[in-house]
Amino acid sequence: MDDLFATSLAEDQHRRCATGLFNGVWALMEQSKRTEHEDETMIHAAHAARWHWGVVGKPVNWARSEWQISRVYAILGKGAQARSHAERYLELCDEHDLGEFDRAFAHEAIARAAAITGDSDDVAGHVQYGLAAAGHVEDEKERDWVLRNLGTVTRDPPPA
Repeated sequence: MDDLFATSLAEDQHRRCATGLFNGVWALMEQSKRTEHEDETMIHAAHAARWHWGVVGKPVNWARSEWQISRVYAILGKGAQARSHAERYLELCDEHDLGEFDRAFAHEAIARAAAITGDSDDVAGHVQYGLAAAGHVEDEKERDWVLRNLGTVTRDPPPA
């Protein structure tokens, strides 16, 4: 923990913050309607969770936080930001050999970001990569979770 800010909290405090923020963002993402303030909170909290995981987490925590940030931006229709964090997720999967579950979700996130920007070829390609990776996920519940998420990616950009 050589980061000036990282040393201001104990490791267990970072872990509690990371977990609480991640779960809070998840709750906001699941809401069908949010206020503008809740949308802003969702963005800031997702980034804050990622930062705290960067201090005390493992590569899987960093990667899944990048997924969450990507999904937040996708929900808000911000394709470029969603894509950037989705690609970072895939990089972390490659760098740390995180396995097919995470690889499938990285491709799901990239496909979702591509859908926002209207790149239907990229959507189709990354959905296929995601499906291929999901086929190698041994745990049935995890595989089903990935497949359900891949099934929600649309090739049409969201309405303006």
